[in-house]
Amino acid sequence: MQKNNIYLLEFNRGTLIIFFRIVNQQIMLKEKLMNKELRMIADNIINETIKRVLPDEAVRKTLDNIEFEGKVILVSVGKAAWQMANAASDCLGERINKGIVITKYGHVKAPIKNIECFEAGHPVPDVNSFIATQKVIDMVGNLSEGDTVLFLLSGGGSALFEKPQITEKELQDITNQLLVCGADIVEINTIRKRLSEVKGGRFAKMCEPAQVVSIVLSDILGDPLDMIASGPACADLSTCEEARHIVDKYNIKLSEDARKLMDTETPKQLNNVTTYINGSVRELCKVVASECLKYGYQPVILTDQLCCEAKEAGSFLASIAKTYYKSDKKLAYIAGGETIVNITGHGKGGRNQEIALSAADGIKDMPDVAVFSIGSDGTDGPTDAAGGYCDGDTANVLKNNSIDIFDVLKNNDAYNALRLTDGLIITGPTGTNVNDVSVLLIGV
Repeated sequence: MQKNNIYLLEFNRGTLIIFFRIVNQQIMLKEKLMNKELRMIADNIINETIKRVLPDEAVRKTLDNIEFEGKVILVSVGKAAWQMANAASDCLGERINKGIVITKYGHVKAPIKNIECFEAGHPVPDVNSFIATQKVIDMVGNLSEGDTVLFLLSGGGSALFEKPQITEKELQDITNQLLVCGADIVEINTIRKRLSEVKGGRFAKMCEPAQVVSIVLSDILGDPLDMIASGPACADLSTCEEARHIVDKYNIKLSEDARKLMDTETPKQLNNVTTYINGSVRELCKVVASECLKYGYQPVILTDQLCCEAKEAGSFLASIAKTYYKSDKKLAYIAGGETIVNITGHGKGGRNQEIALSAADGIKDMPDVAVFSIGSDGTDGPTDAAGGYCDGDTANVLKNNSIDIFDVLKNNDAYNALRLTDGLIITGPTGTNVNDVSVLLIGV
């Protein structure tokens, strides 16, 4: 029988016949080779781009221009937390009195001297998020005016750095509602701030009278500081009225306690914080463009503010390919940002995988044309893939094996379709997080 795309072997003849047909189908798909040269170029662009957007050098340059007095307490939160903390440790050494890293599972690469490293849940906070956050709160509780909290922040911190003002179970439930309803990250974080004791500038208030030096790796379009990881050390610009509107817009189910928090204002002014931004999706797009140039592509950055539904973004890139794929030039169209996915099925995938797969039908039969899309942190949705790749062969390979792209997208199962066509992009945790980038390549 079939359940959630996992095929279970039962001891009856009919199921055995179906099982072997599926195995043979996978073999047929793997025997169908895509454009190897184009895939190699895409992989090289991805790998070199990730190396160039790691936060290490930017963190070091920032710290070289700062003089610290008193104790230095390091707090590093987010998907890039370990990478940023490790760079700070290399730069400051024994100047760091003690510190804590909170990052996603599988993202701690090695111990760091004088710093405790914790891994926790993302995109939904879990018990390890709450335990590690409490340790941070305890660590900054008795600082003096001459001390400094070096706060290294990257995307993902909203889930990883959390002490809820409601029950942990309800916080997880509200987070899940927000993730599947189609809300964008700014809307999601507007709600998260009001449910938390550390978000929306509240963490900086906890650090008083110590100074907070915040180095931020931006994963949100336009770099709104109060929204990156829900702004633990930034005065909040969102309002209670906006929060109530979002709750009503998406019909978010809240308890009476949670509803009261929507009417509780967050700190609107902080006097102990200095902030530096050292990375963003804008820089990611520029680096991708320069890497495309190395392979002879004429790059065009369409936008660094992409914020539509993932399927629409993929379809749009395919429509560009239809216009230019017969050009005598090698072209690269680049779009950075963060799309959304409306969950309508029970499959496995992520927004970047959906972008790639939704472009596949539009570029069908186009020689030397490919679309790939990745999350710079190396993860895309609840999967081990950073994103997806398709070319002019992908749609036909799936069709010849009775796999309908429309049905796959409706079930949000892009991961399994791309896995069968060798279209998954797997990088592992990268150590950075500057949003997503999608690329259309025309020509080899």
